[in-house]
Amino acid sequence: MQTPRRFLPSIGLLSAFEAAARTGSFTAAAGELNLTQSAVSRQIKALEEQLDVELFLRERQTVRLTPAGEAYARDIRDALRRISTASLNIRANPFGGTLNLAILPTFGTRWLAPRLPDFLALHPGITMNLATRLVEFDFRLDTMDAAIHFGVPNWPGTRHLQLLAEDVVPMGSPDFAAAHPVGGDPAALRALPLLHITSRPDAWETWFAAQGVAPDGVTGMLFDQFATIAQAAMAGLGVALLPSFLVAKEIERGELVPIIDRPMRSREEYHLVWPKERDRFPPLVAFRQWLSAITGRDGAPSGP
Repeated sequence: MQTPRRFLPSIGLLSAFEAAARTGSFTAAAGELNLTQSAVSRQIKALEEQLDVELFLRERQTVRLTPAGEAYARDIRDALRRISTASLNIRANPFGGTLNLAILPTFGTRWLAPRLPDFLALHPGITMNLATRLVEFDFRLDTMDAAIHFGVPNWPGTRHLQLLAEDVVPMGSPDFAAAHPVGGDPAALRALPLLHITSRPDAWETWFAAQGVAPDGVTGMLFDQFATIAQAAMAGLGVALLPSFLVAKEIERGELVPIIDRPMRSREEYHLVWPKERDRFPPLVAFRQWLSAITGRDGAPSGP
């Protein structure tokens, strides 16, 4: 259904309103937009008449937003930012398109980024923008075309491509391992300082349960990224449950060693996730096909 034109004000009216709302002054907005103060005032008055809503309270020589104006300003500011971003993207790459991808920090820097030159060489017309996200998010509230998520697929309104599974292993520094020998007894780890990652709060409990050990009293330091928890383990602060493929270089250099050789396959996996309406977006289609090729997956998207 087509949106009535009264609910689609011109960019000029919206820009004047956003500038006045942000600066709290028609005069300041006029200076920013290279207009006269009276022109800004007329534009905002025209917007109020079009919406049939009072956006500003005029009090002598000052103006302030009404409650309705404050709410509208937040939404309009975000909408103008999206339009600006889209315009910059198409100007930077008018023929290939731009793919905005949210990535998990360590997965993005350790696994994805080193492989991206290959993708960009195969698709020189595509520009990629990467933004880190520590947690899953709502595509309706973000400007990303797709994201790398870790978990069990349950993302409403999206489709996904399964990428990689992972094995986690209790890891520590060589000196820590030598000072805290546990032999082959997984229960002995409960007496050691255990390092935890906030995005997987039950990881140690799950590992202990998989070893047949009651996970009672599992406490320790918290970290928000794998990069920092790996550094803490290398510094000898304790034992971290780490995905082996994300710390392969540290293992190869001997900076991290298994405290006990009991890897566990995580129930969750890494997925590329995107909103259904972006399913046929050409840069995303190309990226999915490339990921399918390098991960050995069949490339068939899943989801409703």
